[in-house]
Amino acid sequence: MNSATSFLLPQSLLERCRARAAQYDRENTFFHEDFAELRDAGLLLIAVPTELGGHGRSLAQVCHEMRRLARFAPATALAMVMHIYWTGTAADLWRSGDKSLEWLLKEVVAGEVFASGHSESGNDVPVFLSTTQAVRVEGGYRITGQKTFGSLTPVWTRMGFNAMDVSDPQAPKIVHGFLRRDSEGLSIRESWDTLGMRATRSEDTKLDQVFVADHYVARVLPAGAGGVDQFLLTEFAWAPMEIANVYFGIAQRALELTLASVKEKKSIALSSSMAHHPAVQHGIATMTMEIEAIGPHLDRIADEWCAGINHGPMWPAKIAAAKYRAVQGTFQVVNQGLELTGGFGIFKRNEIERLFRDARLGSFHPPSSALTHEMIGKTMLGIHPDAQPRWG
Repeated sequence: MNSATSFLLPQSLLERCRARAAQYDRENTFFHEDFAELRDAGLLLIAVPTELGGHGRSLAQVCHEMRRLARFAPATALAMVMHIYWTGTAADLWRSGDKSLEWLLKEVVAGEVFASGHSESGNDVPVFLSTTQAVRVEGGYRITGQKTFGSLTPVWTRMGFNAMDVSDPQAPKIVHGFLRRDSEGLSIRESWDTLGMRATRSEDTKLDQVFVADHYVARVLPAGAGGVDQFLLTEFAWAPMEIANVYFGIAQRALELTLASVKEKKSIALSSSMAHHPAVQHGIATMTMEIEAIGPHLDRIADEWCAGINHGPMWPAKIAAAKYRAVQGTFQVVNQGLELTGGFGIFKRNEIERLFRDARLGSFHPPSSALTHEMIGKTMLGIHPDAQPRWG
């Protein structure tokens, strides 16, 4: 199957998502209609193995699907990633012979919706550390803390989380598990009123002694990068790579809109459209060259992951670099597009105004710019990520 051409979602569905995107953004409301249609089209099952009732798409294929959806409805695509990366992680493990998350795949087929609960205030190394507390009790853990940026809040029924067990201060552990939406002590605080990606409705989730049964605990691993196993590495591949492709889809759409705009734009100083202005041509070339660099980079990393290439300890650096390049390059592309479009581009009725705001959020997804540079720099210099003091 060709990952670039075999798509799950029909064009007509994507067009309907685009038609609703501006209203979701303007009203700061969740994409309920999009979600219902995408669920019915099978997007929630896209990465679930066919043997278990899904569509069995690989990371490379999913990345192309999400890139395409993002060209029509970026916030919708981004929020759907937060479910799909869990299914992709579980599916890759399942295919490798690790059936520890088979239950997750079966729950997804049964209709459960998963979300991401990693982001926390005061933690710049998400997943590997946590400000959320995990206390061991009979049959599971009690979880206390607050998670932020919980995309899919109106519809998720399970939330993947990480929390710190410090019962042994000399050997803290990170508990990786999944919360049930109906758990006692779990509450939602609606706080989502942001610059961009507004339709994701990524609310805060407060946890007060929430019980998580051992059945829903995926891993208990040493805190820090030293605790990375195949589960965490796979999760790290699926989440940033999907996110990167969503933002790349925004860049592609921005170029498409800018080309159409400058071809129609007139000036009394020119006998033809602004497309013939050398500065406009330079700007279009700049956008195109950035896009031409981002796409192959993302495709290569996803293809190498799917092919099982053994990059060893370089894998996190390679994934982080691809994500960083995609989100930074996307913002440069959209920023240039807005400038070329001109003053009318800043009006709310212009799609590129929304893309500009959505694109700005790319750098806030983990790993951050600072953590990416730290991770890659330490990897190349042979410095262990957990070496103390970290830098001061």
